[in-house]
Amino acid sequence: MITFSVITITYNAADVLQPTLDSVLMQDFPTVEHIIVDGASTDNTVTIAEAYKEMSDSTENGHIVRIDSEPDKGLYDAMNKGLVRAKGDYVVFLNAGDRFPAADTLEKVALAAEVGDGEERPAVVYGNTDIVDEKGNFLYPRRLQPPEKLTWRSFRDGMLVCHQAFYARLDIARKTPFDTRYRYSADVDWCIKIMRKGERKGLLIRNVHAVIANYMEEGQTTMHHRASLRERFQVMCKHYGVFPTLAKHIWFIIRKLIK
Repeated sequence: MITFSVITITYNAADVLQPTLDSVLMQDFPTVEHIIVDGASTDNTVTIAEAYKEMSDSTENGHIVRIDSEPDKGLYDAMNKGLVRAKGDYVVFLNAGDRFPAADTLEKVALAAEVGDGEERPAVVYGNTDIVDEKGNFLYPRRLQPPEKLTWRSFRDGMLVCHQAFYARLDIARKTPFDTRYRYSADVDWCIKIMRKGERKGLLIRNVHAVIANYMEEGQTTMHHRASLRERFQVMCKHYGVFPTLAKHIWFIIRKLIK
């Protein structure tokens, strides 16, 4: 049976953390490792996480919860710490405020990752994302929708799959840490690199064909939108070349003006 490592990064996230934890706790899938990497919060974040761990342990749902709280050098440094500590077959980042939409979410992902005898598991399993408010109320589907068939080249059209709906094989992910030189867009770079490595290994990328993540609207890239866009442009230039990336962005501007 597949084991999932769910990694949640927190820092002073007491106001938004509980729904995230509840969504992991309610998963019917038994082989789940939940790693909470906290950046030495000064509010009640760790207290909430510890209470959640006690509740998870008492339910005998098969989940393992690990909590580490120490200073870090930012979001992507903390995500790298999570990768080092993870032990599952697949890893997904579900940060404070994000949540699984239903109790069978991980079951759906596991079914998409199934293979026959002698076949290797997919490098990536991915799905759709809905945007929710702080109370978990549905607002709208994420504007960028995942394609039927995803490749590393797909992100030339933008980050079509957000990292909350991007499950990477841990053996690939652990050898592919987040580039902490990026402050807001290291996840874009990371997803592209994971898919490129999977392609070189001849591995599949599978579509769940379902909403597998609810993403809270206000995130780091929303609050720092311009800086995020600049970084994403740099990431795309690195992977796709300067002139193709520039041409693509000119088309983005034209398309927006037409609309």
